[in-house]
Amino acid sequence: MKPVFAPRLNRIPPYLFSELDRLKAQVRRGLIDLGEGNPDLVPDRRLLARLRQALSNPENHRYPTYAGKLSLRVQVANWYQQRFGVSLDPEKEVIILIGSKEGAGHLLWAFSDTGDTVGVLDPGYPVYLNNTRLTGANPVIIPLEEKNNFLPDLNLIDRLGPQLKLLCLNFPNNPTAAVAPLKFYEEIVRLALKHGFYIINDNVYSEIWFDAPPPSILQVPDARTCALELHSLAKTFSIPGWRIGMAVGNQDLLNALLKIKQNIDSGPFGAIQDAAAYALKNSRPLSRQVRQTYARRLKLFVQQLEHYGWQLPLPRATFYLWAKLPEKWQIQHQGSRSFGFVLALLQNCRVVAAPGAGFGRHGENYVRFALVAPEPKLKLAAQRLGRWLKTC
Repeated sequence: MKPVFAPRLNRIPPYLFSELDRLKAQVRRGLIDLGEGNPDLVPDRRLLARLRQALSNPENHRYPTYAGKLSLRVQVANWYQQRFGVSLDPEKEVIILIGSKEGAGHLLWAFSDTGDTVGVLDPGYPVYLNNTRLTGANPVIIPLEEKNNFLPDLNLIDRLGPQLKLLCLNFPNNPTAAVAPLKFYEEIVRLALKHGFYIINDNVYSEIWFDAPPPSILQVPDARTCALELHSLAKTFSIPGWRIGMAVGNQDLLNALLKIKQNIDSGPFGAIQDAAAYALKNSRPLSRQVRQTYARRLKLFVQQLEHYGWQLPLPRATFYLWAKLPEKWQIQHQGSRSFGFVLALLQNCRVVAAPGAGFGRHGENYVRFALVAPEPKLKLAAQRLGRWLKTC
């Protein structure tokens, strides 16, 4: 007997990174995987020691609370105050998440329904578009284009504003690595208040920066009347497998998110929450080395590609390199573009990258490299790629 699944499953394509896994299975030997943004760095030994200590607490092996431990929520509020100058009420304006991805999906389910309109960035993290489709809401594409420094066109958002219920932002951006200045957030909040829509800002890469620390949307006065911000400890402290993040800001949005969580999951494992509180309390020394490592990797990779004639700008944040396909490739392989380039890269160089079109149609003609490999491997990957480009 063949099961009949809900029609909503037909609204979403196969998940990009599961497709990359399928391609990787075809080439195993000598593979250098720069496809998924899955940090390879080992967590700081002090953070691991705090986790081991927390494991000995019997209370941590019981069901966790839905909103998260108050001790961790207090540290989140302290960190926001120190990092962004934003004051949060830890009891009312902070919820602990099983990673920011969970929070994004659950908030969309709490806030969107058939007939609603949700603004989604393109290229963008697929979770926003796909969950919008699953809820039955109508996604409206907000292009991110090089001519606008990969920031949304504010005039377009102003025109769309009357029909929007929710706008999904993500800066520093995955996949483009663009950074939004505080002035941009000020304009977005102004438009939200003008037209009556709400904002999710996904700020999980705020601590992977290389020139100046990126802002939070909550630094804008009155932002909490219309905005919720998602954050994660995964990239900052190299703990993606721990699944720990937070949502902060607008109380109505947080309560809606919490209502979904109460009926679907619980909070993160208590021992991980204790270790996360330690990480936030000691954020500056723990995150500095991670940031410096990615800065070295990006510089090395870009310089190596430059040596072979592929000129790319250094990103200001994230560990992603958003690269326009070489002109030579675009001329010789019209119609193949980003997916074809990634497949050729895998077959000829044994290097995995993410096709720009996998993040939306405005990502076509781009490819994303995630610098989640040690420097010797990155150098080798760039050499393989550069030598191949000279011959293809």
